[in-house]
This record gives sequence, C-alpha cells and structure tokens, in this order.
Amino acid sequence: MMIEYTEEVFLLLYHNIRMLREDNDLTQKQLCEYLCCSQQVYSNYELGQRDIPTDILIKLADFYGVSIDYILGTTKNPKRNK
Repeated sequence: MMIEYTEEVFLLLYHNIRMLREDNDLTQKQLCEYLCCSQQVYSNYELGQRDIPTDILIKLADFYGVSIDYILGTTKNPKRNK
C-alpha cells in the first residue's frame, strides 16, 4: 500500500512534533539543546518552513519513545515495532 504524501500529511508532521513537545512540557530551547540545533532551526521545523532531516526524526522518535511513523503522521499508534 502506497501512502499519498499530500500537503495534509506534511502539515500533520509539523503539528505532531509541536504537540509532542508541548505534551511533554518542553520549550523549544530545551529540545534544541538535546538536538544540538538552534531555536530558529527547530522553530522552522515546527512551522513547516524547513524539512526535518532523517537524523533529527530519529532523535525525536528516540527522545519521545514513539515511532517515526507516528511523527510523520502515517499512523495514529505511537508505539514502536520492535
């Protein structure tokens, strides 16, 4: 099954990383320290103004304990397949 990557799917990605951060009561600054990036760069990720590199997606998934598919919005199940 192929997933059609529409604008809606991409917007969900940016929404998901913001919701994960806010649900964990973190500031952008706190997360930037973990990701080793500037607050401006991370803000651009959340706003959809900059593509999120694969290594950052992996770090976010590890940090929050969710699957990359969940962050990308291709599943509503945050659990990882092991």
